[in-house]
Amino acid sequence: MSQVEKKAGLLRRTSSSKKPLKEKVVLMYDEIFAKEDPAKNNPRFWDELFLMKVNLEYLETKLETVDGEEVQKIQDNINSLFHHCVQALGEEHQIKVVNALQTLCALFRGVHQKNKSASGFDIINMLMGFDKAEQRMKDLMERLDSLLCGEGSESLKSLCLKLLLCLVTVTDNISQNTILEYVMINSIFEAILQILSDVSSRGQHGYDAVVLLALLVNYRKYESVNPYIVKLSIVDDEPTLDGMGMVVHHALTEYNRQYKDKEEENQGGFFSTLTSMVGSMFIADADEKLSVQTNEAILLALYEAVHLNRNFITVLAQSHPEMDIPTTPTTPTPTTPTTPLGTTPPSLDMMNNPELPLDPNLQTSNLLITFLKYASIVMQDTKDEHRLNSARLCLIILTCIAEDQYADAFLHDDNMNFRVNLHRMPMRHRKKAVDKNIPSRPLVCAVLDLMVEFIVTHMMKDFPMDLYLRCVQIIHKLLCYQKKCRIRLHYTWRELWSALINLLKFLLSNETTLLAKHNIFHLALLVVNLFNMFITYGDTFLPTSNSYDELYYEIVRMHQVFDNLYCMVLRVSTNTGQWKEPASKVTHALVNVRAIVNHFNPKIESYASVNHISQLSEEQVLEVVRSNYDTLTLKLQDGLDQFERYSEQPKEAAFFKELVRSISLNVRKNVSLNTLSQDVLLKEFSTIS
Repeated sequence: MSQVEKKAGLLRRTSSSKKPLKEKVVLMYDEIFAKEDPAKNNPRFWDELFLMKVNLEYLETKLETVDGEEVQKIQDNINSLFHHCVQALGEEHQIKVVNALQTLCALFRGVHQKNKSASGFDIINMLMGFDKAEQRMKDLMERLDSLLCGEGSESLKSLCLKLLLCLVTVTDNISQNTILEYVMINSIFEAILQILSDVSSRGQHGYDAVVLLALLVNYRKYESVNPYIVKLSIVDDEPTLDGMGMVVHHALTEYNRQYKDKEEENQGGFFSTLTSMVGSMFIADADEKLSVQTNEAILLALYEAVHLNRNFITVLAQSHPEMDIPTTPTTPTPTTPTTPLGTTPPSLDMMNNPELPLDPNLQTSNLLITFLKYASIVMQDTKDEHRLNSARLCLIILTCIAEDQYADAFLHDDNMNFRVNLHRMPMRHRKKAVDKNIPSRPLVCAVLDLMVEFIVTHMMKDFPMDLYLRCVQIIHKLLCYQKKCRIRLHYTWRELWSALINLLKFLLSNETTLLAKHNIFHLALLVVNLFNMFITYGDTFLPTSNSYDELYYEIVRMHQVFDNLYCMVLRVSTNTGQWKEPASKVTHALVNVRAIVNHFNPKIESYASVNHISQLSEEQVLEVVRSNYDTLTLKLQDGLDQFERYSEQPKEAAFFKELVRSISLNVRKNVSLNTLSQDVLLKEFSTIS
């Protein structure tokens, strides 16, 4: 049978001379699309319709192909169909409820597809009649709320959430979906929370509930008061917050596990064999798939929870067994399509087991560790806009965490040590880290490791300036907390200093190219001020006096980079031009670094000359440094331990608008592929009825 015949809902021809027969439900749809009231000649029309298996494809196609004049003629019938769908949701006959939910999904999608350029008011009028819309949507939301909170079928609850996701994502720009005004007025926030707080319902519906909440929070968030934002910000119920954290944790864990499996598969013999067979043209593509598909929807949910609700911060540190373990194969749902890495919800097994038996050899984990591992994967490759945005969102989340006093407290807690195995980008000049060598340390060390890793691995032609600024600012915020609370963190600070000096070196080497696109002086100023933080306050937070000596050693050893930077900013600041002022700020910021270099270099040369040593060892230089502190004069610089707090509006508004658009398109695509598992649902309810 041809595709056209399939769409038209035609049955097979009984003989070549006869016309193909139409399904009864298709004939009933045709009656709706006629001018007459379909119930006029058949009072039981609507009862019969919802007993029929929905032909989604035909109904949506029919709605999309109706032209402008016809729309006016059949509007009453479309309004009536919508009204009877909502009424059917209150039926005891479960098959009617299933068919009504599916029909509503087809209505929302079909009418929006047909009227993409129409105003939200015209679409509301076409669907339910503008004068009755408020009551119709109130009834719909109440019935969906009742189905979600009731003791009924889990399949129906799943279908309700799919319908809501369909409704929320039906327009490319969520804030242009005027129907959502009714979802704001008739809130289902409590229903979502109930799903998340219950272990069983969370296991089956948690993923969709969290994604739905993240999208609803972003509806006109800058233009009006969004009740979902207000309500999310004041949730203090522990089981609910823990439930939300569990859903996010398991989704990220599943992605990490899949990535690790793919990575191990790529390192095996398969790809080397494939190369010899078909050349290398497919290998790049296979490698790409390792990092292309990220889960921005669940990441957005994590961001909104961290950003809006201070109580959620405690969930980040909630300890439970490490989940990076092989999972048993689960039986796939017949209608679930093959989806890219990281876009599928986690398996029900993981979601239903918040507490696994503790293995003495299995270390505990928490949401923050899982997130850091996830971030270490998505931040590896930022060459296209999609991956760049994922990395940016990870860094925004870390920025919010680094600013929170409670989060900082558990990040730096010496009694909460973890072994965090971050993913590292393969590089020719360094060996692959062995997992077993990773020490157990406070979590702030893993955050600093992630920042250092990013700084070291992304010095490239297409320079991700925005990400570098965020990285350096996160480090600064953590140092401010350490200085304020006098926390002496045992960390390999030399790795950070080395990474920062190499970053300055990169900016100098690529001055002309980078200045064509970026204000490199702002980044250079932030980096220099990190060194100023260590110079001015290092004695309050560096672990030992020896660490402070090593800081001076690194500055003196790499003095050429600082000298070159000073020459460059002096040159730019003494000329007229757009970079005069930012370059001048770097000149002033370098005063103490230059004082250290100018003070110790002659002393080191003198020591070498007196002792007839051509090249001093590190210990000998450190000896010179220690014995000459008392004659060093430094200037006290103000504001080094101050920072501008994160604010989403207005700086990040454009980023989040585009991100939500991208997530909405992806959710819509997945909902349209696997929402309406008709045969499975109808089989379930036909056995019940």
